[in-house]
Amino acid sequence: MIPVQGFENQTVAVLGLGRSGRATAKALAAGGAHPLCWDDSPSGREAAETEGFEIRDLTREGALDGVAALIVSPGIPHLYPAPHPVIALAWDAGVPVDNDIGLFFRSFAAEGFDDFDTSPRVIAITGSNGKSTTSALTHHILKECGRPTQLAGNIGRGVLDIDPPQDGEVIVLELSSYQTDLARALTPDIAVLTNLSPDHLDRHAGLGGYFAAKRRLFAEGGPDRAIIGVDENEGRYLANQLAMGQADDRVISISSGRKLSGEGWSVFARKGFLSEYRKGRQVGSIDLREIVGLPGAHNHQNACAAYAACRTLGIGPRQIEEAMKSYPGLPHRSQLIAEIGGVKYVNDSKATNVDSAAKALQAFPRIRWICGGLEKEGGVDALLPHVGSVAKAYVIGREAEKFALALKGVDAEICTTMEVAVTRAAAEAEAGDVVLLAPACASFDQYDSFEKRGEDFAAQVAKLG
Repeated sequence: MIPVQGFENQTVAVLGLGRSGRATAKALAAGGAHPLCWDDSPSGREAAETEGFEIRDLTREGALDGVAALIVSPGIPHLYPAPHPVIALAWDAGVPVDNDIGLFFRSFAAEGFDDFDTSPRVIAITGSNGKSTTSALTHHILKECGRPTQLAGNIGRGVLDIDPPQDGEVIVLELSSYQTDLARALTPDIAVLTNLSPDHLDRHAGLGGYFAAKRRLFAEGGPDRAIIGVDENEGRYLANQLAMGQADDRVISISSGRKLSGEGWSVFARKGFLSEYRKGRQVGSIDLREIVGLPGAHNHQNACAAYAACRTLGIGPRQIEEAMKSYPGLPHRSQLIAEIGGVKYVNDSKATNVDSAAKALQAFPRIRWICGGLEKEGGVDALLPHVGSVAKAYVIGREAEKFALALKGVDAEICTTMEVAVTRAAAEAEAGDVVLLAPACASFDQYDSFEKRGEDFAAQVAKLG
């Protein structure tokens, strides 16, 4: 645990008592603060009360009297589409609002760091797609190369729940826009933006607000190194803003699909080969094509980001390559779960938006595509240029018929349930085909989470024998 600094003998309110909220309350108490806890859900309040925390209804008048700060869980809206009532009360009362990420960065450094030979470092990774894979891959490479490391944030453990860092340890954090948007302190040593595409637009009042939330990771704390995906205009803009000149190697540009030139530091992947350039010269390369855990151009972009992050720590290209070869991949993210009769079954349930699904569709030559669910804002038109490899779509979800009609020019069968979709896709698949779950939609019309959806896919595939 990382004890929270700066609130000793003060009362701090905690709003939202899920995994991160309860970990925050514990870390506040460990740092000498007195946490007051509230959750709109009775089950959340009961869980915190069972752990010994004081519950106070923060929605009541005067509940924030004497409170030094309000710490908000990431799932609770603080501005758009409307601020939570407790946050609005905090504004009126002049109570600072923060989250666990802000507390982590203000509390991470400890007195013992002065005795270390190498100070612990923090790599913070954000982006619309690929941040989980990039974070897990970076963590895997560090472990394989013998570096002490922990993985936390939006993946793995809560940021305040990690162990106090060792000498030379590297903390890898996956951070969502919900987490970067509100944190009052954001000071990673290395910050990574994988890419940007429309997502969570209601929470950020549009794409501009969404990008602004991501940009805070780079603008607020000034990382020593910034690794920026430049395949979208927002990334190009950010890289340009951060660099002081063409040869400024504090900014590393990454790309999937195009060669990057110039005097700066860049890492890019083309036709399955990763290349690193510095000062106009190639200094490293990796053949990514046979790395099973990183299929497709979108994963090659993730590989570029992880490679760049590890290179900033002084790890050599050949060490990184060997570590990548043993990377198993993450569940529900381009995960090969079976090969039956020459047909591969790939679980990419995490492809919950159009952009991530489009990248999955470009990863394989002939696809039996299982798709559909709770459609997000913007529809599926942006997918249509990328369906050339789809032999047939098998549509699930409560609005399967509507989704199927939107797939203009695609042979689509309305299946509604995962069981029917897997059965039909398996019956029609030929050797060399890939049965791919890449829904391009949220899961909440039929499942509690994308993980549950992916688990159902795997369970149905297992029945095929």
